[in-house]
Amino acid sequence: MITLQSYVHGQWVAGTGAPKTLHDPSTEAVLGQVHPGGIDFAAVLRHAREVGGPALRALGWKRRGERLKALSALLHEHRDALLDIATQNGGNTRGDGKFDLDGASGTLAYYAKLAEALPEGNTLGNTLVDGEGVQLGRTPRYFGQHVFTSRPGVALHINAFNFPAWGMGEKMACALLAGVPVVEKAGTPSALLAFRIAQLVVQSGILPEGSFQFVAGSASGLLDLLGPMDAVAFTGSAATGALIRGNANLVQRNVRVSLEADSINAAVLGPDVEVGSDTFEQFVANVVVDMTQKAGQKCTAVRRILVPAALLADVQEALLERLATIVVGNPAQADVRMGPVASAEQLRDVRAGIDRLAAVAKVLRGGSQPVPGPGYFVQPTLLLANDSHTPVLHELEVFGPCATLLPYDGSAAAAVELCNRGGGSLVASAYSDDRAFVEALVHGIAPWHGRIWLGSEKTMGQAIGPGAVLPGSIHGGPGRAGGGEELGGLRGLALYLQRTAVQGDRAVLGRLFGLDAAPAS
Repeated sequence: MITLQSYVHGQWVAGTGAPKTLHDPSTEAVLGQVHPGGIDFAAVLRHAREVGGPALRALGWKRRGERLKALSALLHEHRDALLDIATQNGGNTRGDGKFDLDGASGTLAYYAKLAEALPEGNTLGNTLVDGEGVQLGRTPRYFGQHVFTSRPGVALHINAFNFPAWGMGEKMACALLAGVPVVEKAGTPSALLAFRIAQLVVQSGILPEGSFQFVAGSASGLLDLLGPMDAVAFTGSAATGALIRGNANLVQRNVRVSLEADSINAAVLGPDVEVGSDTFEQFVANVVVDMTQKAGQKCTAVRRILVPAALLADVQEALLERLATIVVGNPAQADVRMGPVASAEQLRDVRAGIDRLAAVAKVLRGGSQPVPGPGYFVQPTLLLANDSHTPVLHELEVFGPCATLLPYDGSAAAAVELCNRGGGSLVASAYSDDRAFVEALVHGIAPWHGRIWLGSEKTMGQAIGPGAVLPGSIHGGPGRAGGGEELGGLRGLALYLQRTAVQGDRAVLGRLFGLDAAPAS
């Protein structure tokens, strides 16, 4: 059994306090333990601010990008060994593990590529011009220019258990490129994979000392020490997110906080779609993938399936037929398509959630009944709402392989109303070749969603499914989804940069920020 350690202020620390155990969710065997306390968080922050931050910012944009590229290659080099850990501690099938690890390495590589087009030089290596400048006086001489600069603080990343590699990689990519040192807090149930990645990062020497620190235990005391130049990015439950946002120190010192919390995502089938068409097949395939990939433990997974009442019987039959082919079991076995949920606590929550939904919906397949043998297994569960407007269907996220069919009358207005009942979501997907329906739906739901994925005959075989988070698009959503934003190309750096309006002589601003020569006055 391994004891996970934290890498803080230049050393590995085992921690103190009553240990929490890590398990193989397929067999319930104990794999390791982590001690939640014993970290000197004041020393962690000093090390980041005084050692890591200056060294990182001294590199400039392009060399920071080169470090990201090297980190991506490092993960790829150790991919097979990391996949084994993902199976053992995370209950991932090999495909699920690749989804996580390749998401991390791919995002790091993407931001490394973006860095190639960013400015050179010591000063410009930490400054980005934000759009066009503006004349502020009677003549062009008095000028204003908005710029972004690296904030001299620390990025605390509190990551979720479901994507120990990707979640850490996507947050690191943006903060490190912005020139801000990171403290990565792993989600405990699957922390063995995050710990091994941390070991590789430290051993590689790719990042300057102090720019990367890793916490295997609790980070709650760290929140009380953060200051106005620091930032917190959190992925997890809405309850924990609310505690973080309400932390008295974060509120008092106006620490930047970005949250990604619960999201009851919807998939909408348009009334125009014919059974058996490419659009219909995409819909069925993507819904099943989202229900079963990572055992439904994805923040972007479909929880509500909106289907025109006229197509309900056909959709129900197609989904049940496809779900029946999903082999559930130990992901170390080659024929298994879906593994267990991550922990005993997660299993209890998923079963309790299914029971709450089953009180207002008919269970068509699966359910909350125990699966014989060891392990934290749940069968893929499909329900049919008794009434599509029942509040709990739009308020409870069952974070597992569970989704509910919600019949609607086929109108765009009805679909919009049901989608927005989610109170704010990360992603909604819509499948239709009717331009008028799609236009009405998109305009109606866009304010309540961070991302909208449109499937049609033309996207068949061309598009990655809606459950994938791509670094070129923002990841986050309003309301219940937390109100945060990550990724989205260079937009993902905004949490770690300060936008400042600089006003003065046009020629002076030109020299400062590499602008075109000032026009004649």
